[in-house]
Amino acid sequence: MSSKAGFFNLSIKNILSDGQSMLTQARIRLLYYGLLIVSVAVSAILLSVWNLNQTALTSMCAGVLFLAIVLFKYLTWRGDWKFVSHTLLLMGTLINLADAFVIFQKIDILSIQLVLMIIIFSFYMLGQNWGLLYSMLNLTPVLLFMVYTYSHIYIIDIRPEHLDQSTIILSVLANFAIMVYIHNHFYNAFLKNIIKLKKTSEDQSRLNENLEIAIDKAEKSSLAKSEFLSTMSHEIRTPLNAVIGMSNLLMMGNPRPDQEENLEILKFSASNLLAIVNDVLDFNKIESGKVVFENIRFNLTELMHNICGGQIIKANEKGLIFKLKIDDVLRNKIVIGDPTRITQIIFNLVSNAIKFTRQGYVEVKVHCMEDRHNQVIIRFSVKDSGIGIERDNLNAIFEPFTQESITTTRKYGGTGLGLAIVKRLLELRGVNMEVMSKPGQGSEFSFNLDLPVATEKLEEPAAQPSIVFDADQTLNNLHILVAEDNMVNTMLMKKFFSKWQVQSSFAENGERAVEMMQYGNFDIVLMDLQMPVLNGFDAAMEIRRMPDAQKASIPIIALTASALTDIREKVFNAGMNDYVSKPFKPEELKEKIVTLVKRKSLLRSKSQSV
Repeated sequence: MSSKAGFFNLSIKNILSDGQSMLTQARIRLLYYGLLIVSVAVSAILLSVWNLNQTALTSMCAGVLFLAIVLFKYLTWRGDWKFVSHTLLLMGTLINLADAFVIFQKIDILSIQLVLMIIIFSFYMLGQNWGLLYSMLNLTPVLLFMVYTYSHIYIIDIRPEHLDQSTIILSVLANFAIMVYIHNHFYNAFLKNIIKLKKTSEDQSRLNENLEIAIDKAEKSSLAKSEFLSTMSHEIRTPLNAVIGMSNLLMMGNPRPDQEENLEILKFSASNLLAIVNDVLDFNKIESGKVVFENIRFNLTELMHNICGGQIIKANEKGLIFKLKIDDVLRNKIVIGDPTRITQIIFNLVSNAIKFTRQGYVEVKVHCMEDRHNQVIIRFSVKDSGIGIERDNLNAIFEPFTQESITTTRKYGGTGLGLAIVKRLLELRGVNMEVMSKPGQGSEFSFNLDLPVATEKLEEPAAQPSIVFDADQTLNNLHILVAEDNMVNTMLMKKFFSKWQVQSSFAENGERAVEMMQYGNFDIVLMDLQMPVLNGFDAAMEIRRMPDAQKASIPIIALTASALTDIREKVFNAGMNDYVSKPFKPEELKEKIVTLVKRKSLLRSKSQSV
């Protein structure tokens, strides 16, 4: 109802509002104009019966007219259409009973009209349940009266009233006019409602079509974003591979102390840039919902020592005390989970703690809160004595690309993605991060992780033939084929292989690598994935289809600067044995080469012994 409606209001506009449904507005209009029609009709009948000196009918008409005026005033004041509807129906029911049993003592056309009017009005105004109730209240007494009068058992000691023909005609006309008005009003209302529903349905269909188009665009945009990030990652990692690789090469050449310091700065800066790129790509991977959690066995104590090993050095360089406390209960337990994601979470928290702590300590605690034999609840916490966080900024620090303040960003650097990645990884596991912090006194980040415990004992691996390999000696005897189209990377690989005294050959694309495999003898292939003419995936599959079994089974390591989420799966589906991400660590590449060569030698020795 509009706020303009008051006691002296007489306008229907002030009791209608946009918040009302079309049906409610139709009901209010019916009452508003219907009460006016009833007032006019009853006034005419009142004059007719008053001229005939019929006291009972005059009193009843006067009462109905008064009640109609009162209800009209109440409707324009309060707008309570339900109360007015019930009042009118109760009044009509009483009039119907009084006419049949007392005043006229018969069922005539006026009684039938009144019953029909009550039935129609109750269903339209109050719905099915109330419509049935008021219908029964009026039909049942009328039917009973007709049965009683048919059996001549109805006796009442009151002389019935009689209407003259003109009054009957006037009453019948008024009743029909009211019934026609009710039907006409609701027919128009229902017709408008159907037209509106049809229009709404058409609008909804258009909206659905637009939504499908928008979803399609969003999916294409998301795919384009992922491809763009992958491309940018490749383009950024490729020169970074050269920068970090050359830094490693120069540091391997026994530089002077001043040169070594400069190289350390160069390598540190390049590593920071690589970390930023990795953070952006990790966050994109999480946001796109493409993170898959592994369930593998690992020793949590060993994992925590590995994570914190490098961080202790960083803390000591800043003069900070680093404490790692692990519950003794966990030392011999093998748990099942995703050590990579746990490493990512703890590493980010500890890195932040060291970054934002100028003096004091950084403390990492791993506490077993509950041990249920095959399940453990572990509480991880990282506490520091750093700059702390204002209470109002506690939520903001978990938003992507956000830090506590611009001053913090300028002073300490970083992308603001570390905590966002941590929070989203935990949320994907249904875990909440708890933060306690006081500005100037430090912060504590903690969370609980529920991990299954491997209860069965690990089987001891079967004894293998004892073949001792010397890494340098193994490398010296190798002939490596490198498929790489980037000249800088080719130069870098040549320098590394020269340091390792490895014989190497280079192919500028995948097609050339397949040709060289057909006519040459190699021990291992390093395959770049994005190359012209024939890419690394197709080249690897071509090699695997070679008729020579020795060549078809040659170990292949993918070299990739790509960041696509399914790159690992694609590499193995193409038949390659392993992959190394650019920029690669020389020792990591050396270790993977030696490992695959060892495995190939062992398999060859087994087949020869058989």
